[in-house]
Amino acid sequence: MQGIKRRIVYVTLFETIAILITGTSFASLSGSGMDRAGAAAIFSSLIAVVWNVVFNALFERWEARQTKRGRGTARRIAHAVGFEGGLIVFLVPMIALTLHVPLVEAFLMDVGLSVFFLVYAYVYNLIFDTVFGLPASALPLDTPATDRQPHA
Repeated sequence: MQGIKRRIVYVTLFETIAILITGTSFASLSGSGMDRAGAAAIFSSLIAVVWNVVFNALFERWEARQTKRGRGTARRIAHAVGFEGGLIVFLVPMIALTLHVPLVEAFLMDVGLSVFFLVYAYVYNLIFDTVFGLPASALPLDTPATDRQPHA
């Protein structure tokens, strides 16, 4: 599976699983009911997806104006810190308002989310690529088109 179909399946499965896990986590950590915790999980997912699109468009616009090309370590760190920093700005107030918790508690929950998503994204990608095969961008250039699908 390649192209837009792969991206749609990827993000739909990723966010659905994430909402289920984070909703349950929000409920147990905040003592809120599943209604508030579920809403916080859904809002977090929506904010993360929208912020991902916006941030990457802005970052790539900035990157295109740089004289030094490529994505070395410093630029990748700047990208990760910028993305996560912006996400904190949006998520912490939303978590505090939705779950009726203080900003400090919401911030700690967001830090927990960040750690969770580092591990979750790694494991999810490993499983997704095993089930659906690698994207064309990760296959050797000399791989025939017929070999680009998983052998399941």
